[in-house]
Amino acid sequence: MLLFHLVIFIYLKQFYFPMTAKKRKKPELMAPAGNHESLVSAINAGADAVYLGVNEFNMRITAKNFSFEELHDVVLYSHERNVKIYLTVNTIIFEDEIAKVKKVIKTAKNAGVDAIICWDMSVLSECKKQNINAFLSTQASASNSYSCEFYRKAGAKRITLARECTLEQIKQIKKKTKAEIEIFIHGAMCVSISGRCFLSQNVFGKSANRGDCLQPCRREYTITDNEEGHSYVLGSNYVLSPKDLCTMPFIEKILDVGVEALKIEGRARSPEYVSEVVSAYRCAIDLWYENRLNEKNKKILLKKLKSVYNRGFHSGFFLGKPSNQWSEHYGSKSTHIKEFVGIVKNFYAKQMAAEIILQSGKIEKGDTMIIIGPTTGTIKQKITSMQINNVSVNSAEKGISVGIKLKKTARKNDQVYIWKPRKD
Repeated sequence: MLLFHLVIFIYLKQFYFPMTAKKRKKPELMAPAGNHESLVSAINAGADAVYLGVNEFNMRITAKNFSFEELHDVVLYSHERNVKIYLTVNTIIFEDEIAKVKKVIKTAKNAGVDAIICWDMSVLSECKKQNINAFLSTQASASNSYSCEFYRKAGAKRITLARECTLEQIKQIKKKTKAEIEIFIHGAMCVSISGRCFLSQNVFGKSANRGDCLQPCRREYTITDNEEGHSYVLGSNYVLSPKDLCTMPFIEKILDVGVEALKIEGRARSPEYVSEVVSAYRCAIDLWYENRLNEKNKKILLKKLKSVYNRGFHSGFFLGKPSNQWSEHYGSKSTHIKEFVGIVKNFYAKQMAAEIILQSGKIEKGDTMIIIGPTTGTIKQKITSMQINNVSVNSAEKGISVGIKLKKTARKNDQVYIWKPRKD
């Protein structure tokens, strides 16, 4: 009888006593990387996985990207740090490209890539043949459990849901599919359906479906009265340019859904963008699993997110259909900008100090400095002391070599910037 009651309790427990944050497995935090600097920045900031592209078949062909020859070393570097690497092969594929796709997938598999992100069925099919994990891109617009199961049976281990799904819809899908579920939590949103837009193709001959979008949607437009020729700037909003997705204000609701992976958009963004955004969400996730996430923490992390490139923030479709969520002006609304000041000439490991040649502008004690390099990633810290010829100084100008203590290791030829509040 005791055993019977114990079995009943365990069965009912899953319905009446939900899994706590501490017991549930953390979702994988996926970071973007468009170059080596961003890759290292993502790993140092706490990413569990990094997705990247080579100069073939990826939706950010305008990013610097990586070469096939680099893939093996990139994977090795990341795996040594317990970070997975996913390769994007997520454009449409034409008939005469199938042979090349096969070679791309074979090269990726030989390099040790953990999964291929794709949406064209030819790529999905070839991944299955070559026995490499395939993740379905959001480009496929999977928005229900039937679609998820169809793609899972076709070979997709993980499904990146359409960005048009609400939290409630995601919960229902999660219950009804055996596939892993991944969702975007931060970054650029497209005015079309998950990037399937022909505006760039029509205007410039650069197809968004081939990763070559020049984003004419982000510009200011004028409407003209065809009868009398009167022209007007279209309001104060960029009606083709949505604000960026940001889930930090309700990240606990995202985490409560229990999806397997959370993805940050931004393979065309800067290394400091990757560093700040990944570290912010890493902190939020960890705090939630420690039952220490609160509104004060989220406000601090949101401020961190606002410091780097953004077009303004909104909640996407998660809380319902968005309305009037358009960017108010061209370019970024970031609260901070970086200004190039010089390069690292030498780094002295014993003293943990860098010799920096100032090539532009001026730096002062108390400034926040950012150092970026392909091996270094991103270092961000306040200047607490400076020396010129072993003499402490409070400032230094262009043409001077200055010694600055660092908390992390920098490398020769790393670029140095000052991180300062935006004035406009």
